[in-house]
This record gives sequence, C-alpha cells and structure tokens, in this order.
Amino acid sequence: MDRTVIAYVIYLIVSIGLTVWVARTLSRNGRIFLADVLRGNEKLAEAVNHLLVVGFYLVNLGFVALYLSGDGTIDDTRGIFEALSKKVGVVLLVLGVMHLGNVFVLNKIRRRGVMEREQIPPIAPQGWVPPTAGA
Repeated sequence: MDRTVIAYVIYLIVSIGLTVWVARTLSRNGRIFLADVLRGNEKLAEAVNHLLVVGFYLVNLGFVALYLSGDGTIDDTRGIFEALSKKVGVVLLVLGVMHLGNVFVLNKIRRRGVMEREQIPPIAPQGWVPPTAGA
C-alpha cells in the first residue's frame, strides 16, 4: 500500500475520532451551561445543545475532508509522521477555535440574561411619593 494512502487513513481515523470525542465532551458538559444561559428551560437547552453538536460535526468533518488532500507523495515513514503532525495539528487548532467561539457567544448571551435579571427590582413598588417643591 502507498505511504500516502496510509497517512490519509491514519489522518481520517485520528481526526474523526478527535472530532467525535470533543463533540461528546462539549455536549455532555455544556448542558448545564446552556440551561443557565436559557434560564432553566431544560427542553430548549437540550434542543440548542443538539443543534450545536450537529453544526460542530458538520463544520469540523467538512474541514477534515477538505484538508485531506496532500502536497505530494510521501516517500518514507518520517514523511508520514510529518504529514500527520501538520494535518492533525491544524485540525486540533480548528477544534479549539470552534470551542472558544461557542463559549464566547454563549457567555455573551448569558451575560445579557444576567443583566436583564438584575434590572428587575427585588421588591415591587410600594407606592408613589410626590416631588417636593425645593427639588
């Protein structure tokens, strides 16, 4: 078997495995965060979590597929490792950037929700005081 094909197979196995692991980890641990962002609405949090996971898979697996093509043929075992380190490293960086982007957007939404909750007075107005003439 050609070394380039071996490198492609290893790259696909590692990249898809990493994508699935990261997506499951983010989904499992992100549920609590989403429930807080969405003010305890568990059904909505579960739906948003599922949509985020599907989008995560589509973007990352699409990137893995597009990044599959190589620059040339691989002549030796060292070349396999060099090609794999570049490709898997870029995939890991893309996964990290996607994760940070998701956390950033969700944190912005969460902060907006916290600010809205803080604007509501803790006690309902008790009455009305007329303005004084000296003020």
